[in-house]
Amino acid sequence: MPKISKKGIAMPESPIRKLVPFAEEAHKQGKTVYYLNIGQPDIKTPPLALEAIKTSTLDVLAYSRSEGSEAYRKKIAKYYDRNSIDVSHNDIIVTTGGSEALLFAFGSIMDQNDEIIIPEPFYANYNGFSTASGINVVPVISKIENNFALPPIEEFEKLITSKTKAILICNPGNPTGYLYSKEEIKKLAAIVKKHDLFLIADEVYREFVYDGISHYSILEEPGLEQHAIVIDSVSKRYSMCGARIGYLVSKNKDVISTALKFAQARLSPPTLAQIASEAALDTPQSYFDDVKEEYVKRRNTLIEGLERIPGVKVAKPNGAFYCIAELPVKNSDDFAKWLLESFDYENSTVMVAPAAGFYSTPGVGLNQIRIAYVLNEDRLKTAVKILTEALKVYKD
Repeated sequence: MPKISKKGIAMPESPIRKLVPFAEEAHKQGKTVYYLNIGQPDIKTPPLALEAIKTSTLDVLAYSRSEGSEAYRKKIAKYYDRNSIDVSHNDIIVTTGGSEALLFAFGSIMDQNDEIIIPEPFYANYNGFSTASGINVVPVISKIENNFALPPIEEFEKLITSKTKAILICNPGNPTGYLYSKEEIKKLAAIVKKHDLFLIADEVYREFVYDGISHYSILEEPGLEQHAIVIDSVSKRYSMCGARIGYLVSKNKDVISTALKFAQARLSPPTLAQIASEAALDTPQSYFDDVKEEYVKRRNTLIEGLERIPGVKVAKPNGAFYCIAELPVKNSDDFAKWLLESFDYENSTVMVAPAAGFYSTPGVGLNQIRIAYVLNEDRLKTAVKILTEALKVYKD
């Protein structure tokens, strides 16, 4: 019988999606399931984006340029300019989601068995993208005790070898919601310049920053032009996850020209989704102000509720819409399945993402979960109540 590849066998399951069959079965049993597992906002997509699709006069849904339409990329460059980031449309490649942007970045700067250092916990699919690209993740652990702040630079220095090609951060962070400070970005900039590495920043949650703190992009850091690669996306910013439009941004011309070859190989990003995404760039600031205010309320409701549960430890996020909570259980994977298979409170239960899948170090994060606060306040309060009651009766 033909065999599956070693790479295919090594590909990790998604901790976010692997429990879907259990949730579907819970539905069949008549339970209401509160989804805290996935970053699918319930925020309305800007009407401008949807209207652009409805009013499109295209006669043929044709390919676009491999790097994305010029008009769209010029408009993206103006968006960055409004955010104090100086880039040209020629520094941008439009991709099929931020995921493809990351795959293009990995393919452009790393070879088989090269290494990338990532502070963990990190977005679970970084593991998958690394496996698919044949490269090795070298983790540096950040801890819930200090709110998942950047580990000491000395910890990064210890891990750098001749195989190290880049450091990757998510800012603000998925799954922690941690926001890297300007000082932390400068420390990372110093180390990548010292060791001639790339610094990749996944900045898709740039708009979701709270408590009066400002986001500082690696593209704003002077002297980092040849080292900085930004991954971006419309998915969360405009609540357009299904558009599957992202972009890779770098002032390093070799990175862009190399990534373009990968873009040409997959032909083009989706044309209709680019039309919607271009229109979304005209979304008024009031939309983002309202969204940010809503997420602050949700975050506060969730964190305050979790802190009242005996034995639960939670890190307060300053950005994105996720948090990591440490539970008084041995294995959150087993707990998450039990919630869906065997528990209900007033015929309702919750679906969470076990956090071990957001680490690459074996045995770390086993008693943690990631929660996405993408539900309204009332539903979050109910979800926290369900978790509270579940932990009262759960037995490892």
